[in-house]
Amino acid sequence: MRLKAIVFDLDGTLLNTLEDLADATNWALHKNGMPERALEEVRSFVGNGVRKLIARAVPNGEENPQFEQTFDDFKRYYVVHCQDKTCLYDGVAEMLQALKKRGFLLAIVSNKLQAGVDELYERYFKDTVAVAIGERPELQRKPAPDMVELALRELGVTKDEAVYVGDSDVDLQTARNSGLPCISVLWGFRDRKFLEAHAAETFAATPQDVVNLLTY
Repeated sequence: MRLKAIVFDLDGTLLNTLEDLADATNWALHKNGMPERALEEVRSFVGNGVRKLIARAVPNGEENPQFEQTFDDFKRYYVVHCQDKTCLYDGVAEMLQALKKRGFLLAIVSNKLQAGVDELYERYFKDTVAVAIGERPELQRKPAPDMVELALRELGVTKDEAVYVGDSDVDLQTARNSGLPCISVLWGFRDRKFLEAHAAETFAATPQDVVNLLTY
């Protein structure tokens, strides 16, 4: 069956959001008297949604009596500052345009809160991406297949007509749970060795590689 749709992860795949996530994390930690985290620590914490990010950053995680306050402070700061340093990775805009021009339907699925996804969608993706799904109360976060399945329904395609593109072990598991093949990008939050250890098989070193893999 001909491939019709491409489902993309957001953070670490299309957008480099790491510094803004780190700044918001450290602002919340500092405000609550907790030690700040290095950028590479935050890199290792992302991938399962912002609540899990803060649970990994806060000493003793959700068992810490200050966890909820710290998480609330993170969200308040991040909503205001989520685009201070965030930017498209080089070549991503051209990749999306090329794929749309070739007739592919494009979707984004992210563990970022839906409000944040909507804001980033309006700024970066509204001209190329048809569907953008973020964290919602009625959906399980990735690696559950809920977001991908909703995106495919909204695009009007089946899993046999789609491929998933992401940068992490969570993305690999999401693709498996959704019944989609996965392309793992190498410019994001995880390196090739880490991805290979999580059974990644198909890699893209640049956004153009994604186009080449899908339009051979």
